[in-house]
Amino acid sequence: MNLHSQQQSTPHPRLTLVTCGTGKTGRRVVQRLTDRGRPVRVGSRAGDPPFDWSNRETWAAALADVDAVYLAYLPDIGAPQAADDITAFGDLATGLGVRRVVLLSGRNEPMAQRCEEVVRSFPWEWTVVRSSVFNQDFSEAFWLGPVRSGLVAVPAGDVAEPFVDAEDVADVAAAALTEQGHAGQVYEVSGPHSLTFAEAVTEVAAASGRSVRYEPVTTEEFAASMVRAGVPVEEAGFVADLFTALFDGRNAATTDGVQRALGRAPRDFRDYVRDTAHTGVWDAGTGD
Repeated sequence: MNLHSQQQSTPHPRLTLVTCGTGKTGRRVVQRLTDRGRPVRVGSRAGDPPFDWSNRETWAAALADVDAVYLAYLPDIGAPQAADDITAFGDLATGLGVRRVVLLSGRNEPMAQRCEEVVRSFPWEWTVVRSSVFNQDFSEAFWLGPVRSGLVAVPAGDVAEPFVDAEDVADVAAAALTEQGHAGQVYEVSGPHSLTFAEAVTEVAAASGRSVRYEPVTTEEFAASMVRAGVPVEEAGFVADLFTALFDGRNAATTDGVQRALGRAPRDFRDYVRDTAHTGVWDAGTGD
């Protein structure tokens, strides 16, 4: 066989599907895989082909030629329908040749643990990355608007939280997707220190130069504020109940998941705050 025929018979490289590929951790995973020269398919409603957790008819096309998946679930891994969706996704994915899955799960969430059991039941290499509240929730999601407005109101009381950096989560996921030695591992990840929300907001205020304060609120008050911001009532109630449950102290302790997976310490919240303040994201506008 000559070189030309060998080149013609070479199969196309298999892809890694990153679900929620434009989200907080997903887009970071995409970037890391791309930097490593790995072919990636960005799983999103705007993708080509599109991928939508709420539309199972989009899944097969997104899984074509895929052998590894970063599995992040929308609207949340703790949602009531998550386990059923992940079961159906797993049935389809294994039939199409997926051999490795990294699941983004939640720390101490009973519904998330059901999803972990589903993922472990399939004949692929699996890794679970359990996380809780991201540093970036203050700059890319829930509390960006409140930081800009000067008031972060959360049903968390004075409970401590070891906020984890999305960059660390992405590093762990990318390692599990591309390296050997991570199959069958559960990495529970956190930052190196626990802070109360009041302490975290104080750090943000000091670094950004803004006047920002924290105010503990009830579950009902938190849900109502989301509805006023345009979140559907049912979704607002689910998120408020989830936050209230998770901010009961169950995740206050730090963990060694980043160290075990990567051989280094996790990123400190203060370093995140300092670097984020330099981007100016907290300077823009006057609030939502």
